[in-house]
Amino acid sequence: MTLLKELVFIGLGLYDERDVSLRGLEEMKSADYIFIETYTSLMPNLSIERLERLCGKKLEIVSRHELEEKNGEKILKAATKGKAVLLVPGDPLIATTHIALRIQAERMGIKTRIVHGASIISAAIGLSGLHNYKFGKSVTIPFPERDYLSETPYHVIWQNKQLGLHTLCLLDVKAEKKMFMTIKQAIEVLQRLEKRIGKELISDMTLAVGIARAGSENCVVKAGTLKELKDYDFGGPPHTLIFPGKLHFMEAEALKVLGGASEKIEGIN
Repeated sequence: MTLLKELVFIGLGLYDERDVSLRGLEEMKSADYIFIETYTSLMPNLSIERLERLCGKKLEIVSRHELEEKNGEKILKAATKGKAVLLVPGDPLIATTHIALRIQAERMGIKTRIVHGASIISAAIGLSGLHNYKFGKSVTIPFPERDYLSETPYHVIWQNKQLGLHTLCLLDVKAEKKMFMTIKQAIEVLQRLEKRIGKELISDMTLAVGIARAGSENCVVKAGTLKELKDYDFGGPPHTLIFPGKLHFMEAEALKVLGGASEKIEGIN
């Protein structure tokens, strides 16, 4: 029996429609309305058509405008009539947009539930070989906007470094414009910030880890200096960048074995 006034957030994972959990698929099959957003993150091999065949239902794509500027009105209205599902790349509540939608649903008396999926946050950290508990605040490196260049990424990396902590940098996505920041572009942004701020945080010899297409069969992990990473061919998006803090000897070994870093890695950290 379908429960009325219900909104279920389902994480789709990282790469394609096969990443959704069995629990998530079961929820989709029993839903009255299924919505999907694809703007908060890129799933490189996702096919809406294949996902529709898997669940036996039609999916309605919702835009950033509908979710953020219109506050998810369409989804909330559907949830007052029956069981509505919102499919989200990665893990559902990593994007603050979805947290706002869940709060609004609960205020309206709509029951909400979460079916979690693989997240780039845990995936990138695991792939890097660095210890999860040694990561500080994460940050997004945004595309420059005309004359504006956000200094936040630089300051977050610097603050974490002072504490010996690693920094996970998520790279900007503008799905509606088919723009996905690359590791090379992220490094160039940070180099511009170094020239402006000048705390000697970013140089050609700064150690970092670049990750491309986490969750896919052709995932790439490369550890090295920013000069090496800037020239390295990571292939297609999405890309992620990690700046290590103080390395445990096992972390240094992981960067060599799993990320192809130089044997002199301790000297360039």
